[in-house]
Amino acid sequence: MRKIRLIARLDIKGPNLIKGIHLEGLRVIGSPNEHALKYYQQGADELIYMDCVASLYGRNSLGDIIQSTAKDVFVPITVGGGIRSVGDATNLLRCGADKVAVNTAAVANPQLISEISQRFGSQCMVLSIEAKQVDPNKWEVYVDNGRERTGLNVVDWIKKGVDLGAGEILLTSVDREGTQKGFDIPLLQAVTQEVSVPVIASGGMGKPEDMVDAVLQGKTDAVAMADILHYERASIDDIRSAAISADIEVRDFEHA
Repeated sequence: MRKIRLIARLDIKGPNLIKGIHLEGLRVIGSPNEHALKYYQQGADELIYMDCVASLYGRNSLGDIIQSTAKDVFVPITVGGGIRSVGDATNLLRCGADKVAVNTAAVANPQLISEISQRFGSQCMVLSIEAKQVDPNKWEVYVDNGRERTGLNVVDWIKKGVDLGAGEILLTSVDREGTQKGFDIPLLQAVTQEVSVPVIASGGMGKPEDMVDAVLQGKTDAVAMADILHYERASIDDIRSAAISADIEVRDFEHA
């Protein structure tokens, strides 16, 4: 069985780590670098940084934050938000990112997926999806941090993205994001049964057992966690223990 990755997600606005509900009502949590270091020390397998306002301004401004984090944190870092070109991706990778996550620009220009994948390898190209349910067992792709509809069917778009070269999917349920109600399991199932690349579940984790459901029922390869960590309802060690109790294989904690 594959080893499940436990990923800390940090949503950024300007210099601040923030958190919202349904990607709205953003609230300042604190310093992104301090929280990144804490989660790394707790045993996070990876970090995801998302620039929440980058699409509005047409640029990703996380370069300095990534450079600072990469000095002290030695796990893979994925960066998303406002990445519109191979040049944007190149800049973030030079700052210390290991992967880039693209949503809005990929919808506008699907060929960007292939360009990034061909330049840096498919493992570097993460297709980020913001999904809202529109009918039973049907979800629509949203962009601009969950603000704008696209008319695209989530499952169809993900399959196309993988064909174009995406090596991983970051799948965020806007309906569940920040609600603590658990992951959208039918959404996860709809996607994981259609693609062979790793899928990261994001949006809704309220307790360690939600991770177990995402893996065993949703068949995901990783879970991204935000406010459960930010508000200290559980530590990564608690979540790792829940995985082990459910016979889910997780990575060894080696970087304390």
